[in-house]
Amino acid sequence: MHGEPASVSHVIFGLPPLLVSLAIFVATYAIVISEKLNRAVIAALGAGLMILSGVLTQLEAVHGIDFNTIGLLTAMMVIVAITQKTGVFQYVAIVAAKRVKADPWGLLVMMAVVTAVFSAFLDNVTTVLLVTPVILLITEALGVPPYPYLFTVIFASNIGGTATLIGDPPNIMIGSAANLSFNTFLLHLTPVVLVVFAATLLPIWLVWGRTLRATPEARAQVMAFDEKSAITDPRLLKQALAVIGAVIFGFMIAHPLHLEPATIAGFGAALLLTLQVVRHDAEHQTEDVAHALREIEWVTIFFFVGLFVVVTGIEKAGALKLMADWIVAATQGDYKATAMAILWVSAVLSAVVDNIPFVATMIPVIQNMAPTFGADNLLPLWWALSLGACLGGNGTLVGASANLVVAGFAERAGQPIRFKTFLLMAFPLMLMSIAISTVYLYLRYL
Repeated sequence: MHGEPASVSHVIFGLPPLLVSLAIFVATYAIVISEKLNRAVIAALGAGLMILSGVLTQLEAVHGIDFNTIGLLTAMMVIVAITQKTGVFQYVAIVAAKRVKADPWGLLVMMAVVTAVFSAFLDNVTTVLLVTPVILLITEALGVPPYPYLFTVIFASNIGGTATLIGDPPNIMIGSAANLSFNTFLLHLTPVVLVVFAATLLPIWLVWGRTLRATPEARAQVMAFDEKSAITDPRLLKQALAVIGAVIFGFMIAHPLHLEPATIAGFGAALLLTLQVVRHDAEHQTEDVAHALREIEWVTIFFFVGLFVVVTGIEKAGALKLMADWIVAATQGDYKATAMAILWVSAVLSAVVDNIPFVATMIPVIQNMAPTFGADNLLPLWWALSLGACLGGNGTLVGASANLVVAGFAERAGQPIRFKTFLLMAFPLMLMSIAISTVYLYLRYL
């Protein structure tokens, strides 16, 4: 075998695994983009073909699934489902609307700021899980279209998550590999994140902000809401907020304790379920648990499972490694060109594939550049990888976990986000953010 994966020798008809895996990958994404089949179904078919064709064994496919992401998503959906029953999201929606006097554009900016800040100190998936239901509630009350708000929250979550070590999984991986601290990320990435955030709001205002209008009657109705009456279960609310606070604290200290976020969130979900059901009889306990499980976005969960396997197929066949090697060869060892190539290639690829396997592939590539550029000169390359991978996730609807979570909520609320509609606005905005990052890296580090 000479170090090659066992699956390479068993690809159907003896075809090259790289060719087969790329064909499956391209076909899967093409059908997802066409929206002819449910995205969870096509991802499952693509994953199955990766195994049946011999590109992956079943064991390799299972190992390719990021169960930390799956577990985190599932657990946080359970926590959010229970918390929703208390009425706290309605409360937040009413307070937020009143603070801006029910002005639609003011509300959009407020929710964007809240999302970006929370995403910097939580993971961005958790943030959109908490914020999206609020947006759907308040936009319905105001009678304004929810899409501009959902679009903005997706961008704000990925932009805010770029600012810190714990905001986005690629940053966690980079920080661990390069031994970079929370404060180091904050110092070096927050300035450009603030500029990107402000710059992103401008075209959003030009496209949607000027046309967002609510009738005086709708605004008056929202201003007349009694936020205190929205809380239906004060006891459960206190328990839910305590658990959420503990989970957030757990995320912040997880790295030095060698704990994965999925473990912390999963324990928090189990604890909150216990607190919810312990006061009820067996029949009501079953109903409460069943309700929480029904609220999980299973379409999103299974789409991720299939997507992880499909991306593992092209990774195992060597496609991502070839791309990383191409970057190094194309720049011919030029330091500035290498940094720019890492930034832009990371952004474009992260818009169409999950950024986690790409970052995992690029980390050793950058580490191996130490003899060429010097170990002390690798920091700008890490920032290029972080900015490209995290901000690139805004380019398409499948570019980041947070995007798909928001899309799942929107679909269930009868306001589906179409892939092509999102792409036409999102990809140019993503390129703008990378252009800003290019200027920042060049002026500060290169």
